[in-house]
Amino acid sequence: MGNRGKREFIQALRLIEVFPEAIVAAAATDAIRLGAVSFDAVKQLAVAKVERRPARLDLSVHPYLPAPTVKTTSAADYAALVSGGTA
Repeated sequence: MGNRGKREFIQALRLIEVFPEAIVAAAATDAIRLGAVSFDAVKQLAVAKVERRPARLDLSVHPYLPAPTVKTTSAADYAALVSGGTA
């Protein structure tokens, strides 16, 4: 996600200024498990944990949004980046 991903990661870390660290860590873990890896998802999951309610991250009510596709990075892709080649 490049610079945008770095900004979102920093925003997610800064949630510790508002919520207990354990809540933010659990929300981040849930976001990864759900494949909703964004600041907004982590924040919504953290708020839901504090309010002791289920999080509402169901995108089926928004059919016009593209489905996310996240590929697992392989070691060969990383090696290609390090060597300056292409995978």
